[in-house]
Amino acid sequence: MARRERTRHLIELGGLVHKAGLVDLAGDDRATIYGALLELVGKARSGTADDVLALWKRRGRRAFDSEAEGSRTDA
Repeated sequence: MARRERTRHLIELGGLVHKAGLVDLAGDDRATIYGALLELVGKARSGTADDVLALWKRRGRRAFDSEAEGSRTDA
């Protein structure tokens, strides 16, 4: 991955962490945010990883869809 693409990708991922509310919830404490993300990874690596990842994907898609619908009705 080229440097510019990698930078854009990392910025987008940081935006998702912020959009999910984790930054505000953790009081912008990076150690807390990192610990929360490590907890999620640990949960996803458990015996039910496929189920956990599928659940997260459904929730994320619903949130994106809901947000997209909200922006269409605001216009």
